Amino acid sequence: MNIDWILVLEKFILIAVVVFASLGIAMYETWGERKIAAILQDRRGPNRAGPFGLFQPLADGLKLFMKEEIIPNSSNKFLFVLGPSLAMMAAMMTSAVIPWGGTITVFDRQVSLQIADVNIGVLYIFAVVSLGVYGIMIGGWASNNKFSLMAALRAASQAISYELAMGLSLIALLFMSGSLSMRQIVENQMAGDWGGFLGWNFLYQPLGFLIFLVAAFAECNRTPFDLPEAENELNFGYHQEYSSMKLGFYLFAEYINMFISSVIMATLFFGGYDMPFFNEAAHADWGNWLALIGTVALMAKVLFFIFLFMWVRWTIPRFRYDQLMDLGWKKLVPLALANMLITGAVVLWLESK
Repeated sequence: MNIDWILVLEKFILIAVVVFASLGIAMYETWGERKIAAILQDRRGPNRAGPFGLFQPLADGLKLFMKEEIIPNSSNKFLFVLGPSLAMMAAMMTSAVIPWGGTITVFDRQVSLQIADVNIGVLYIFAVVSLGVYGIMIGGWASNNKFSLMAALRAASQAISYELAMGLSLIALLFMSGSLSMRQIVENQMAGDWGGFLGWNFLYQPLGFLIFLVAAFAECNRTPFDLPEAENELNFGYHQEYSSMKLGFYLFAEYINMFISSVIMATLFFGGYDMPFFNEAAHADWGNWLALIGTVALMAKVLFFIFLFMWVRWTIPRFRYDQLMDLGWKKLVPLALANMLITGAVVLWLESK
């Protein structure tokens, strides 16, 4: 068997770029979170470390590295370390099937800006997302702390409940696209009129998108669904006993999940790297610049969703736990089922004409 080492090198470089870019974006999401909170509360926010406080994430990261590592004597030490590592790994693995742009040419070789174009990309995302629950559950249980365990149980039941609604909301979209490949879903949207804009799935699945958006807030433990980290009830949540970079891994995983969730929503419902009102096929001679424009368009959509996550956090109060579960099981799941059945009926009717 001959191994294409050039392809291996391409993928290795792309993985490194995606991983470090995700970490960098997660770092500055913390800065953006504090700035947006300050604007909404009529404050200045970070303004001491560097111009406009831009070095604040670096100072926070250095502080986490320098803090003392504490592992409770009564904890399961192996699982205590495994928990945050698994949460971080699951957050990063999701990016493997996301198309970050079109295709670029490097030394007469076509390079796809996607780590792995698997034909079951959507199923891969759900499989990896479910692994993140184990990271939280293992960390909460291994801490040997009743507050941590309670928060981990909350997080697990919340994630399982909203993953169901999230998955059902996507079935209707898959009826329309006819593919589980993330790149194929993007290309189907780009084939629409008005430079692809009229092909965006959001226009045909607004209810499915709304359900997916609410479920994404719950999956990322973001307000108003941050019950696993409800300090007034659980002290500090499932990472109560964690310190230094093990705590940093849990916090980073949350922000990376927010970034990846934004990318997934932009890819599935808003055309991914499609620039609206711009016909990419008519400008194929632009080469690598065309792929760069697509990546910039995707990042612009992602920044909007990240801003939405932060805006909601500092605007809407936290739900009670019974309200959270009631919304998931009694509202979102029935709505997703109804949306799936109606979409299936419409697709069959259109195909029979």
